[in-house]
Amino acid sequence: MERHLKLPLQEQDIKKLHAGDYVYLTGEMYTARDAAHKRMRDALDRGEKLPVEIKGSAIYYMGPSPAREGRVIGSAGPTTSSRMDRYVPQLLDLGMKGMIGKGKRSAEVIDAMVRNGGVYFAAVGGAGALLSKCIKSSEVVAYEDLGTEAIRRLYVEDFPVIVAIDPEGTDLYASVSG
Repeated sequence: MERHLKLPLQEQDIKKLHAGDYVYLTGEMYTARDAAHKRMRDALDRGEKLPVEIKGSAIYYMGPSPAREGRVIGSAGPTTSSRMDRYVPQLLDLGMKGMIGKGKRSAEVIDAMVRNGGVYFAAVGGAGALLSKCIKSSEVVAYEDLGTEAIRRLYVEDFPVIVAIDPEGTDLYASVSG
């Protein structure tokens, strides 16, 4: 099934998603990779607030390349999601609703998704130049010193993804690998 969703994600929209659905996302999402996730966890461990609003948010596991002249951002392909797995259950428990990346997720992440009504979207690896065309604005909002691993707020239009793991825990990767 093909769906068009607005970001931030709404529970009633997430509940309708099934593994294998094609989805086009429009709205604001954040980018964060390993180093940013570690800093967020460390901030939470110290009792500090996160630098972004996590409730309802979607985080894209992406580190952009430099923008070419006249472009908002350079190539913007997904990175391997499992590198963030040790940090994700806590963020899902705090209200994060979506993740975008590539590759399998741990049982702990899937359990936290089911517990919190989250969804994991897969973006097509190797298509970073095409995906970047859907990004209409990009702004560093936290951890600027991390360079490409800084947290960015993106505004995207019709950003194409596939539901890899739905809120019931149905895992597209498991169904195709046996």
